[in-house]
Amino acid sequence: MEKLKPGKDYVGVGGGVLILNKKGETFLLKRGIASKNEVGYWNKPGGAVEYGETLMRAMQREVREEIGVEIDIFGYLRHSDHILKKEKQHWVGFNLLGRVKSGTPKNMEPDKFDDARWFDLNKLPKKLSRPTKEAVSDYLSGKYIKL
Repeated sequence: MEKLKPGKDYVGVGGGVLILNKKGETFLLKRGIASKNEVGYWNKPGGAVEYGETLMRAMQREVREEIGVEIDIFGYLRHSDHILKKEKQHWVGFNLLGRVKSGTPKNMEPDKFDDARWFDLNKLPKKLSRPTKEAVSDYLSGKYIKL
């Protein structure tokens, strides 16, 4: 029996964390050829919520897996309806704000991501995923809930 895939066979639930540092920068990953979607786009760390997992735990796990750090989540931004018609995917993504609690961010999945680094919030790459653009815009506009 074939396993159903979130985002393709049914609407997937996921999210990402806009990780900020004291310099006003955010840590982004550039999606590589082995990514599920949006190859060549920069996005915040994150991924799918697994069955039985809370959103907060899922985002902490995904950040740990992707960039090797522990984070504190301190804010909630609006969600993103991420519909990728060309790739036939549909995700509802929750956007969170976080800070590094311990560790140094680095690309832990070089097969999935081509690059990973800090960017000034006012000097971001042009090819940003839509959920990342929305999260940055909302953060800079002060449109978030402090947790």
